[in-house]
Amino acid sequence: MDTKGATIVVTGAASGIGRAMAQRFAADGAGTLVIADRDGDGATAAAAELGARCEVLDITDESAVVDLIERTEAEAGHIDLWCGNAGIAANGGVELDNDAWNANWNVNVMAHVIAARHLVPRWIERGGGHLLLTASAAGLLTNLGTAPYAVTKHGCVALAEWIAITYAEHGIGVSCLCPQGVRTPMTEAEGELAIEVVRAMGMIEPSQVAEAVAIGLANDDFLILPHPEVALYEQRRAGDRRRWLTGMQKLQASLLS
Repeated sequence: MDTKGATIVVTGAASGIGRAMAQRFAADGAGTLVIADRDGDGATAAAAELGARCEVLDITDESAVVDLIERTEAEAGHIDLWCGNAGIAANGGVELDNDAWNANWNVNVMAHVIAARHLVPRWIERGGGHLLLTASAAGLLTNLGTAPYAVTKHGCVALAEWIAITYAEHGIGVSCLCPQGVRTPMTEAEGELAIEVVRAMGMIEPSQVAEAVAIGLANDDFLILPHPEVALYEQRRAGDRRRWLTGMQKLQASLLS
């Protein structure tokens, strides 16, 4: 995937990883860059900084997503790369109510389904396009203290794999971004178990994630791991699930104590 001269949409781009990716795409010569976020002020500021188009968007609103796609393609040309980066988390487990679970499901999984539903047919007709989904290391492993996030990020990874398998013959590329701890507004809370886990593992800056994305896209990588050690953790998890679970139980106990 060559981002130079490309038409690129980045959701959740008002701050954090999304904004860093947009900054990197702009620096690498993207053609038309669309900053989409429900945070209108943040999106406006990011777009002004980068000379990009600004879209205030609720990514769970299918009609709004379709409108953005159609207007972007009518005014700026075919979308070459869609970065589904927006995400949310909810601290807690099965005791959380259905509203919390549904909100995570809708943002972390169904928003990607909606985008793919309307982009994939266009890309099939044109013979190509690229989808980048921001999941998490939690989607390959798990995360303590936030069941809805861990479960839905696993769903995001599975969706990315399915699209990659199903549409490869049509020239559609898929990348799945799975960072561990990143210094963003989502990781600024104090005292939450999920945040303490990623801090214990080591935090990196959004710009480092954007660098990994640039390299991964250039190589047409499916799995983009800003923390390379996550690949080893995933192998250990698959190789001896009981041992891995025991290790995670011990980590949780140590953090709670």
